[in-house]
Amino acid sequence: MASKSVDTAGNYFTYISTEMQVRIPSGRLPPFMARFGGKPLVLALTAVLLPVVRSGGKLKEEPSMADVYNSELTPLQQHAAFFDRNKDGTIYPSETYEGLRAIGCGVAVSAVGADFINSFVGPKTVPENVKAPAFKFPIYVKNIQKGKHGSDTDAYDTHGRFVPQKFEEIFKKHAHTRPDALTSKELDELLQSNREPKDLKGWVGAFGEWKLIYSLCKDKEGFLHKETVRAIYDGSVIVKLEQERNEAEELAKKK
Repeated sequence: MASKSVDTAGNYFTYISTEMQVRIPSGRLPPFMARFGGKPLVLALTAVLLPVVRSGGKLKEEPSMADVYNSELTPLQQHAAFFDRNKDGTIYPSETYEGLRAIGCGVAVSAVGADFINSFVGPKTVPENVKAPAFKFPIYVKNIQKGKHGSDTDAYDTHGRFVPQKFEEIFKKHAHTRPDALTSKELDELLQSNREPKDLKGWVGAFGEWKLIYSLCKDKEGFLHKETVRAIYDGSVIVKLEQERNEAEELAKKK
């Protein structure tokens, strides 16, 4: 709430709010402000001075979603950050699509994947004080841990941190052919064992993620190596995939 007044002698213009009271000699007001009772000044004070008062005399900037990059990221945030192509703290479907294309996915897979990922994960990550754009389903990197789906390995905890014990369980339970790698059949076994009852979205999410990882990262013999899977959890393997793809394209141009 705020009010404004000019004293009876016309000596001062006064702006009063629940935050502060400002009295300025009317003689110092530009004529056009004094003529209209100081209304333009009221607007200026509201927009400029009040944030200063609230912040103890220092101009307070509005928080930005990109501020997430000003502190150490969790492994899950590091993974998600790859798809935040402009590093503004939010990932729109177009960026998810671009990221999938960058690591070697086809047009159709990237388009379907982007729509599914953003529509499923995005709404879960919207901060409480933010109104997300309608039907655009941005994913907020800051809250990516809230987008975790069920029927997964739980190698990320509820805060998005890496859990070594859960990661080791993947290979202890399912790596039968080699202790340090998974075959396609063993991957299917992993997915089956992690399924939670009545969790269709979780099943689809886990299936899509692991099958995509396997198709992009398996070796020539069909093994998905433990060190590769470990690098997926902090996003370093997808950065490497993009670099390798870019290098291959540059090499092709020179031929």
